[in-house]
Parts: sequence; structure tokens; C-alpha cells
Amino acid sequence: MHDAASWAVRKRALTGRSSARWAGSITKATHDQWALARRGQATHLAWLHRQIASIEARLARPLGARADKREGLARGYASRGEWHGKSRRLHTLKDRLAVVEADWKAGRVHVVRGGKRLANTRHHLEAAGLEAAAWRERWRAERMFLTADGESGKRFGNETIRVTDTGQISVKLPAPLVHLANAPHGRYVLDATVVFRHRGQEWRDRITANRAVAYRIHHDTARGRWYVTASWQRAAAPVLPLQAALARGMVGVDMNDDHLAAWQLDVHGNPVGEPQRFFYDLTGSTEHRDAQIRHALTRLLHHTRRCGTAAIAIEDLDFTDGTSREKHGRNKRFRRLLSRFPTARLKARLVSMAAEQGVAIVAVDPAYTSRWGAQHWQKPLTTPRRKTSRHDAASIAVGRRALGHPIRRRTTPPHPDQSDRGGHRTAQARPDTRRREEPRPHLPGPRTRCAPPGGGAKAGDQGAQHRSGHPAEQQSWQQNSLPLSL
Repeated sequence: MHDAASWAVRKRALTGRSSARWAGSITKATHDQWALARRGQATHLAWLHRQIASIEARLARPLGARADKREGLARGYASRGEWHGKSRRLHTLKDRLAVVEADWKAGRVHVVRGGKRLANTRHHLEAAGLEAAAWRERWRAERMFLTADGESGKRFGNETIRVTDTGQISVKLPAPLVHLANAPHGRYVLDATVVFRHRGQEWRDRITANRAVAYRIHHDTARGRWYVTASWQRAAAPVLPLQAALARGMVGVDMNDDHLAAWQLDVHGNPVGEPQRFFYDLTGSTEHRDAQIRHALTRLLHHTRRCGTAAIAIEDLDFTDGTSREKHGRNKRFRRLLSRFPTARLKARLVSMAAEQGVAIVAVDPAYTSRWGAQHWQKPLTTPRRKTSRHDAASIAVGRRALGHPIRRRTTPPHPDQSDRGGHRTAQARPDTRRREEPRPHLPGPRTRCAPPGGGAKAGDQGAQHRSGHPAEQQSWQQNSLPLSL
């Protein structure tokens, strides 16, 4: 059983061989690792069920049959060879599903201490450019466990791994290793000085007040250095009401696979200033990709603060179920694009980093933002000195939707020399403006240079006014914005 009672039993069994603090840290780490692997197993199980259902539905259709969304019928495979290949893949997925279901029922998970990728590298040392001794050193460093949770009220916030305000680090040795201590009370003082460059003052304030700080010591074999990572639980960020966050406008952001396109909007939904682009590179290692995302988000937050706004609008994208071969066929390039698109990590990073800057994050429906943004905003904002891209126009659409304005850009009122002077409404009309949601009044008498009778039949149709091409789903642009940071 994976519960608190079983965790307490394992902790008591290990306490006699080490100490209560070390036993708690070790068993808590394995407890969390099992839960993480269990969640991953459940996700993989659901993915296998979806893939099998999709392949079976397409195998049941005739070759070359088109999809019918009304009847809920999938499209058939293009050729007999593709049908045969998918039938073989179906049997492979069913065999894999049987193995995963057996592990799920037995409560068995598969965890590789040190990393599965590094374990597989042992069989391909020449391709990785490593020798056996170098690989063994990396393997031992990854498998080494030296972590201790903090305790509020204890000296410097941690009794097991203690780091003083002067940078001295010491470790409380367990009972079997007390004879190795070089300091009183069974402590071993390391011959090194710890310096925290990032949030050092916040860390110093916590240990001065004896508040809990957790530490992790790890060895970087590539650089030949030892590092100490400090972490602590942050206080809940103050909730900023949505209306207060939008009172000074916002910055609309369009997320892409290589950059963030941003544009500042005022409270009326009008673009202000010049478009901004924050590029990042998602190739290379995980650490490199994560650093690229953090760097791009940092520049975005700094730009938001310089603009004087207190909110950022992003698209609520989710490509979890959109990277399968059954949905996009042989379009491998597009599937790879969706796979490397950092939607979940980017949103999680942005929410946590924005909370430190006092910036609210508002997520909106991503439907047709790129298409309608390009249709209504790309050409009017393009000048001889500024080339507005489709992504820049999409950022305006995202921001206007978060502010509650329609994406469609209405033209300015006609010139005074035309017959319907002053009667043209704008999308930014205030709620107290008369006839802002009504058709233009009919002027009696002969009218010249105007639409023929009946030409303005849809003038009061809000679906026609706010949507491109008069879609069936009217007024769906008036969604309730979801603040992620609340």
C-alpha cells in the first residue's frame, strides 16, 4: 500500500540503521518517486487505450473512406500496405497494454536509479564519447543521495545539512558513521564555502529566522565541482483581482515553437508601441531547453514591467493528445513540432515567475487567434518601416480576447461628406453608448452611394459583426477569461 502508514513503517525500519532524519529523507524520496512513476504509468495506460481505439476504428473502415464527423466515423487508411502495417502495430500495442495492465494491477513500477538514458549509455560508450571509468563516475554521482528536508525552529533551518550565514556547511552523520566526525555533536564540517548567487538575500533571511530550508548536495563530474541546492516553500502570492489587473491594459503573447510574439494593448484593445519577439532554442539537452525558456520569460516579464501593465494574456494550449500518428498521419514534421512545443512547461514557468513580479496571467481560448489576427490586424499594422508578421497579429487577437473585446477590427466612421455620417459604430464603444448593439437607424428619403434596400440585413447580427465569415457559434468570443495566477 502506498499511504502514510506504510511510509511510517519503512521509516521506522530504516531509523535503527541510520537516524530518524536520514531515514525520513530517504523513504520520503522513494515514496515520491513511486508516486511519480505511478502517475506516468497511468498516463501511458490511457495513451495505449486511445491508440488502440483509434487504430481499430480506422481498420474497420474501407480503404480510402473519408471521415464523417456527423456520424462519428474515422477515415480509412489510404492503401492496403498501410492497413497491413497498422494491423501489425495494433497487435504490438495490445501486447504492450497487457504488460502495463499487469504491472498496474500488481502496483509495480519501473524506476532506474541514476537515469534510464545513462544506463543505456553504458552499452554505447563509443557513440557517447565516454570511457568506462568516466561513465562509472557519472553513474555513481547520479545515484548518490545526499538530501535533507528542513525543520523550522532548528538552528539555521536544517539540522541534518546545516549551512551557516557565513557559508560554512556541515553534515550530521548517522550513528554508524559518528567516528568520522571532525566537529562536536557528531557533525562533519566540509572544507568548502557555500555562496548562493540567486536569491541569496532571501535565503539568508530565512536561516537567520531559523525557518526551514531543504538542501541537496550533488557532484558535477563534467566540471569537477560540487554544488548545493537550497529550496524552501514560498508563501502564497497575493491574489490580484482580474478587473484590477486589466485596468492598465495588458501584453498579449502568441506562443510559437521558437519565439514568443508579444504586443502591448491598452484598455480599449488597441496595440501600443512596437511588437516584441523573444526567441529561444529548444534543441539540445533538457537543461539547455529549460534555461532558454526561463531566459525568454524573464525578458517578457521585464518588458511587461517597463510597459506599466500588470497582466499577460496567453493561449490555453494543450497538445497532449495531438501528437499521435493516427491524428496527423504521416506528417512527421508537424508531429515533431507539436512534441517539442513547451506548452505545459512554459505556462508553469510563466505563472511561477510572474507571481514574483506581481503580474497576473490570463489564459484565453486559442481558437482562430492566428487566422483572425492575420485577417483583421496584420495588413493595417504593416508599414514601410515595420513588417507585421502573422504571429504579431495573433498576439493582438489574444490580448483583445482577454480584455473582452472582439477580435474583429472595425473601420473608422465614414467621412462627413457621406450620407450616413456619424452613424458607424466602433468595436470600442462604451457600455453606456446608445445604439452600440443596434443596427444603424434607417434614414427616410432617397439615399445615394449607399447599400441597396436589404443590404444591411445583418447589421444587428452580433455573430456577423464579431466573427469572420459569420460562423454558427455566435458570441463565443465573449468567454470568461481564466486567470492562471489566481
